[in-house]
Amino acid sequence: MSRPVVLVVAAPDEVYRGYCLESVAAAYDVVLITTEEPSWEVPFIRDCMVVPDPSDQSALSVAGRTLADRYDLAGVFTWTEWYVVPVARLARRLGLPTTPPEVMQACRDKATARALFAQHGVPSAASVSVRSRHEAEAAAERIGYPVVLKPAAHAGAIGVLRVDTPAQLTAAYWAAARTAGLGEENVSVLVEEYLDGPEISVECVTHRGATTVVAVNRKTISAPPYFEQLAHCVDAGDPLLDVVAPAARAAISALGITDGISHVEMRMVEGRPRLIEVNGRLAGDMICHLVRLATGIDLLRAAADIACDRRPDLTPTRSSAAAIRLIYPETSGTLTTLQFKGSHPEWLERLSFQRRPGDQLVLPVDGGDLFTARIGFLITTGSTAEQARARAEQAARNVRVKVSGTTYAVTAA
Repeated sequence: MSRPVVLVVAAPDEVYRGYCLESVAAAYDVVLITTEEPSWEVPFIRDCMVVPDPSDQSALSVAGRTLADRYDLAGVFTWTEWYVVPVARLARRLGLPTTPPEVMQACRDKATARALFAQHGVPSAASVSVRSRHEAEAAAERIGYPVVLKPAAHAGAIGVLRVDTPAQLTAAYWAAARTAGLGEENVSVLVEEYLDGPEISVECVTHRGATTVVAVNRKTISAPPYFEQLAHCVDAGDPLLDVVAPAARAAISALGITDGISHVEMRMVEGRPRLIEVNGRLAGDMICHLVRLATGIDLLRAAADIACDRRPDLTPTRSSAAAIRLIYPETSGTLTTLQFKGSHPEWLERLSFQRRPGDQLVLPVDGGDLFTARIGFLITTGSTAEQARARAEQAARNVRVKVSGTTYAVTAA
């Protein structure tokens, strides 16, 4: 029997998204729209069209219509943050299942999302949209320090800074404003209440308006003022799942998401969840792979199923834990040496270096971001979260990094 054909629109990223395409291709014939001629993608796709900028709605629609004329498409979806709105519009134009584009727009625009959370009583943070430094100063005074400044429509914690005093606000405002200027959904800056507590994400699946909360991911975040993500851990038996599930469902409902995977970010403040944002797509940083290792639930397959209006199988088949340790240098500079000195036990599920000697590394403190600073990652498994994390730190100590003459082992996250 022929398999259903699903259209995937995605940026080429073998390191962090290669497993996504492989997982979808295990159950579907995949036709792909991407930004460059396929290479590593070839074994997993049936056809491809290159669109230099898939956020260009006109170009994306032409490519999507061409593929729809060639194949009987069952659905279309994306895991790339920048494409969620154009892909929802494409799905609507092709008559395929989708959450309404205006809902995806609300997910991308954090100011709109905050307003909807407030309207529907979802526990969130005080937030003010500003368009000048003076407005930012006034908002920070009203909210009270510390505050967080962030672009209203971006991702990856780029341009996001904690501000503890008025003296720090000007630099933080311009950092957020520069990043905000790259967006399309909203170019303003948000001044928000700082939520003091552990940060987590909740991975959710929504089909025909019914949401299943699949897993909790516990994050390790860098020291202020930045919010770099250093590590993640998913435990199938995490007791927080029942605590945070109602808030995650309420946030998804407030935004109006009817179908798809949601990556819901929140902080636990005095033991209670407070919403940061809802990303209307699959999580990055290999988190969906951690979910599969820990629970057996394949969120990529679920995303494809939902795009084709099929009920996804969310039955857990495992009960364990998995962790990822994201590797950064201690200083900016030229990477001269990168080695892993140690054994590769079975619990070291994956080790990936995305940088090579000769590459320039720029940390956020020097004006960089995750794209300019991160060296790679390693993934470990365990029967418990504690064991998976301990193994990740054990493996990380075997990574040797030399940057501009300084050699060191990767320290604890």
